[in-house]
Formats: sequence, C-alpha cells, structure tokens
Amino acid sequence: MIAVPAVRRALVPIAVAGALLLVYGLTLARDVTFWDAGEFIAAAMDFGIPHPPGTPLYILLLRVVVLALGAIGVSAAVATSLVSAVATAAACAAGATLLARATGDRVAAIGGGLAAGTMASVWLNATETEVYSVALALSVAIVWAAERAGRTESSAWTVLTVYLIVLAVPLHLSALLVAPAAVLLVLRWSTPAESRSTTRAVLAGAGVVAAFALGKMTMGPALAAVGAMGVAAWRLARSHDATPHATAGSPRAGRGARAWRAALPVVVTIIAASALLVLLFRARHDPAINQGNPATWASLLDVVARRQYAVADLWPRQAPLWLQVGNLLLYADWQVAQSLGPTIFATPARTAATVTFVAFGLIGAQAHRRRDPRTWAAFTLLLAAGTVGAALYLNLKAGPSFGHGVLPEGTVREARERDYFFVLGWWTWGLWAGAGAVAAARRLGVPGWVGIGGAALPLVLNWTAVDRTRLPEAALPRATAEGLLTTLPPRAVLFVAGDNDTYPLWYAQRAGRLRQDVTVITTPLLPADWYRDELARRHGLFSARGGGSPWRGRAAAIREIASHAGALGRPLAMAVSMPATDRALAGAAWTLRGPVYIRDDGAAPGSAALALDTTSARQWQSRLGELTHGGEAHPSIDGTSRYMLALLRCPGIALAHRRVGHSETRSDSLAQYCNFR
Repeated sequence: MIAVPAVRRALVPIAVAGALLLVYGLTLARDVTFWDAGEFIAAAMDFGIPHPPGTPLYILLLRVVVLALGAIGVSAAVATSLVSAVATAAACAAGATLLARATGDRVAAIGGGLAAGTMASVWLNATETEVYSVALALSVAIVWAAERAGRTESSAWTVLTVYLIVLAVPLHLSALLVAPAAVLLVLRWSTPAESRSTTRAVLAGAGVVAAFALGKMTMGPALAAVGAMGVAAWRLARSHDATPHATAGSPRAGRGARAWRAALPVVVTIIAASALLVLLFRARHDPAINQGNPATWASLLDVVARRQYAVADLWPRQAPLWLQVGNLLLYADWQVAQSLGPTIFATPARTAATVTFVAFGLIGAQAHRRRDPRTWAAFTLLLAAGTVGAALYLNLKAGPSFGHGVLPEGTVREARERDYFFVLGWWTWGLWAGAGAVAAARRLGVPGWVGIGGAALPLVLNWTAVDRTRLPEAALPRATAEGLLTTLPPRAVLFVAGDNDTYPLWYAQRAGRLRQDVTVITTPLLPADWYRDELARRHGLFSARGGGSPWRGRAAAIREIASHAGALGRPLAMAVSMPATDRALAGAAWTLRGPVYIRDDGAAPGSAALALDTTSARQWQSRLGELTHGGEAHPSIDGTSRYMLALLRCPGIALAHRRVGHSETRSDSLAQYCNFR
C-alpha cells in the first residue's frame, strides 16, 4: 500500500510534468524548424557530427530515440522534438520539487514549475529539436545532486555531482552555468551555526574547473583540476567512518576502500569526458554530416574548443557592456507575454506583464528565503549566473535588433537573437514568479490555488506567439527544402547562403531521402579548411592539395567550385538568397527556375542575361500555396519566417513582372529579396 506522504510528494512533479507535456504536445513542431533543428535531425539520422562543439552525447540520445520511435512510425522530426519536450518537462518538475522541499508549499511549487516551463524561450526550446532543452535538464540534475550532497553530507552524491558537471562537456557547456550554485549547495549549511564541508566543495569545484578546461581543450588546467579532485577525494575518504568492506581488525581492507573512494571522482570524470571520443570514431567513418571532421586528435581538439568560431575572451568586449546588459533586458521583456507584442520593440501591454512577473518573482524569492536560506542562496546564484553571468562570460556582439542609431553603421552583429543562451535565468525567474503569484493570492485573502492563474500568465499570453503548429510558419522550412531541391536538374551543385537554406536541405536529404544527388555548398563554411577538403574528397569540387587547399578568398572559392562543376558536367545553381555578385563570379547567364537560379551553360559567350522559367514558376507558386495554405507570416520577434517566405515567393513576383530584361519593370521585391539584377 502506498503511503499518503509519498503520494503527496509525487503530486508536485506529476502535476507539473503532466501539464507541461500536454502544453508542449499541443504546440510541438510536427516537422523541421529553422535554424539548428534540421542539422541536428540530419546528424541523428546517420549518427553524424553537427557544428562545433559537436554535442556527441546529444546526438547519441537523438539517435537512440529516432531508432526507438521510428520503429513505431514516429517521424524523425517529431521524435527528436519529443526529446526536448520531455527534457524540459522533467527539468521543470524537478525544479518544482526542489522548491516544494525547500518551502513546504506544494501549491506554490506547482505554480512555479508551470511558469518556468512556459517562459517564452524555455517553451520554444521545448517544442523543437534543440540542445538547450536537454542542457537545461542536465543543469537541474546537477542542482538536484548537489542539493542532496550538501543536505545528506554524502560523498556518493558529491561524486555524482562531479560526474554530471563533467558530462556537460560532451552535451553542451551551457549546463555549466549552474556551477556556482552547485558548489554552494554541496556545502552543508542552513544556518550560520552549522559547519561547512569545504572538502566536498573543493571536490565539486575541481570538477567545474576540469569541465571548463576540457571545454576549452586546455589540458594543463584540466589535469591540475583532476589532481586536486583526487586530493580532495582522498581527504574525504580518510575522514570517512567505517567502510562496507573494512572492519576494525582489517586495516588493509580499509585502505583499499579509501583508495577506491579517492579514485572514484577521477574515474567518473574520465568516463564522462570519454563521450568526446565518439566524435573521433564517427569522423573516421565520414558520416554525411561531419562538421569539423574531427578524425585526428588535433581536429578533435579544434572542434570541442570551437576554434572555428574564434570564441571571444572576456576582454575586450565585443559590444559596449551597457549594450550587452540592455540586450539582456530586451530579451527578458520577451519572456512573459509575447502575444501582446510580437515585435522586438517594447509594447505597453507586454512590458506591463513583464513588470507584473518581476513583482511576482520578488515575492516568490522572499517567501523562499524565509523558509530555506540555503536553497534560496543557490537559486539566487542560478538567476545571476543564467542572466548577467552568461552575458559577461559569452561576451556577445550586439544583437540584430538592438543598438541601431547608436552603434556605427556596419557594426558586426550576432547572426540571430540569442535569448536562448539565457534560458537557465528565465527558468529560475519563472520558478520564483509562479510561486510568488500563489503567495500574492494568499495575501489578498484568496485560496493559493487561485494564484496558479497568475502563474499561468506566460501560458496564456505566450501561446499564439510560440505555437509551432501555426501556418504558414510551420510549413516554411520543409517548403524551403522542397523548393530548392525539387526544381534542380540531376546532379546539380547548389550554392546556399546560410543556416536557414542549408539545414532544411540537409534534413530533407538525410531524413526524407530527397534529392541526394544534389551537392549543397554552404558558402559561409568555405573559409574552413575541413569543408574545402570535404568538397574535394567527396565531390571533386576543389583541387585536392596535401594538407588542405589554401584559402584565397570567397570569390576564388566560388570560381573554383564553378570550374570543377563544369568540368564534371554538373549543373550549377544558386539559391535566390545568394547575392547577384556571387552569381556573376560563376556565370553570366542564369534562369530563375522555382526559387533557384540555374546557370545557362548553353548561353553565347559574352552574353549577360536573366531569364524566367515561367512553367516552373507557376508550378512552384501553386505548390507553395498548397504547403502554406496561402497564408501570410504572422508578426514575430524572429523575422526568419517572413524573410524565407519572401524568398520562396520570388518566382511569383517575377511572373508579375515578366519583362524582367528591362530594369524599369523590376519591382523592389525582385531586387531586395530575389537578387534579380
């Protein structure tokens, strides 16, 4: 018979996880989404290697789920999105349970869990194939283990904390934002009179240093941290009372047990870090998605340390500090009520909801502090590290939507809004704010469960803005892949401009087995040695030179690929997103067929012309209408869908201006979106 207290304890995680899984299921992406999802799904199909740092543990998890759910007919896109949904729901349920244990208030904890899971950035990550949802789950698991380690003074839980911390390296380093809170929680203290287990904190701290050092592939600090870990573990083992294998008359057994306890943190660190070797082994099989090609020890270090991206140091700042903080505040205003202002700019209604939730958060934090200063201090560190700490550490460039009119023209900006980097901070804020809504209701003399309505503010006011089933947005990534691939001649070589016309194509080719005869050339990757070597090795589109082909600039690379494609008798194509100047490098005469330009190799020498394949344009216009139901992109903070829809409509725009050879008849849309000039 199940005890009543056990049922009550289970109420919080079951209520939170059940409610959030329902919400996520209703708003889950049914197909690929823009940005990284297509690449992750494609990598999962062939157990490949996505962009640095490679995230091997995440891809391994996706691969297992794709195989398991694929056996019962679940598509790869849905299966991998479900991983995000389950991971986020579990993280919120665990966070609510921690809050309930600390405060003894189950209703407030349920409100906190629901609010945390429906903050906009958290919700969006939970409904697509994205590593940050699983990283959030790992972050909460670290906090859970650290809290148990400190509360029970358990060496076993401390070792588990170290293992989970190091596991962030093969999963995603964003999980290490919990490090300050984890080290604090390992300490055994609730009141100033209680002693602090500094040795356990040193052990956990050494795990953090080892993880950061491994993430940057600086082996000296990593080895030093492992050494400190061993020393701390030995001290813990010596201070331990009787062991299960030793008796008072058996000192040798006692020494053996102590040696094992001392070695265990080092062993689990090696086990956790060993997942990185998956990159090395898989790269040597050259899977279809093999970014960075970490087939040698040197290239493995480069991929894990993300050296391809020239990761910024703490100083100098890539943007003024005030602007980085301002960007963070802008992202905070997007979390609670996006449906009241689906725009990058603040709106009175949306900001009022944000301020209300800030007030709820302060009330919830105050109530938490009164009940349990120890976990309150840890949650304070979670909030600080997940927001200001992340902004300081990441040292991001100015966001695409912030600082205009202040920064000089031509300032280099982030490729997209980075609100998802701060998801741990939004999650912690949501926990406190949801609990605070319940506390506020009680202060007003109404039952606490009524306050869950206030905690549900993000659920109600974010829904329409974050729902991934809405058309036409839900159909556009697949439409992009279909439009670019199906209109191409056999064995075409297709140039594309970036992530959002690359990753949907990779997804379609690997998960949908669509037009695998087409070679996709991602132009932003051309400066990378490994990518040019891949084009030479697999496709013969670069001259193979021992040690890699030298980088001679974008123009030379495009000309070389075009030359090799012509020599191999392969048609050349460019997506409409590619600049006209790039087309001019590869050929003079082009035909717009669907949303791609096909080089006209039969054009007379010296001719320069753009033509329109009207039959293909009409067919694609009709097909696009079927896929999107003819809808217009909704107002949104992320303008990707609106931009991609404009690109896909280029053939229809050209049909409306059929005298394309005369500049006076070309529309602004043809020039701005379609590069038809």
